[in-house]
Amino acid sequence: MSFWDRIAIAYDAVEWLNRTAVTEMICQTACRTPQGVYALDCAAGTGSLSLAMARSARQVLCTDLSKSMLRQAQKKANARGLSNLRFEVRDLTALLEPDNTFDLTAAGNVLHLLPEPDRAVRELLRVTRPGGRVLLPTFLLGDASGLRTALKLYDLLGFRARRNFTAESYRSFLEGFEGTLTEFLVLPGHIPVGYGVLSKPL
Repeated sequence: MSFWDRIAIAYDAVEWLNRTAVTEMICQTACRTPQGVYALDCAAGTGSLSLAMARSARQVLCTDLSKSMLRQAQKKANARGLSNLRFEVRDLTALLEPDNTFDLTAAGNVLHLLPEPDRAVRELLRVTRPGGRVLLPTFLLGDASGLRTALKLYDLLGFRARRNFTAESYRSFLEGFEGTLTEFLVLPGHIPVGYGVLSKPL
């Protein structure tokens, strides 16, 4: 069983420790989801961003490598009476969908965990239609002011951050892609979130 399968039940409680940044990340995602879009959320965890997108989207494909995470996400969707979500296992770096499938794509708080985060961003751009957007909120561990004990606990349990992004280094990373970086926000919290928005050229 993977680290993410083991903590799926407790994941929302862990996110609550950094609730200021996480709550704002959810709000920013909801307000950037146009009415009627077909959306994809990768590395969705327990579905916070998927549920935010589902308020306006025609349909949201909620994906993660962890089946346990997806089960928690589906329970939350069912509890809220949402029927416009699908839940499927996907590898963010090797998606099954063809080019230009989605109006809006997202991957929240995962790029800092990947050995090749650039590969994940390119894959999201691939499946996003021209003129569509990619939402990329990511923890800025390099700018974290608190929760050091929690981060040490994650490490003991199997959490392995590959990048300690700062606001400056994360913005620089996102500026290197074909998608134009149209927005970049820093959401404050014990662990701040860098919220980048890429727009795929027409």
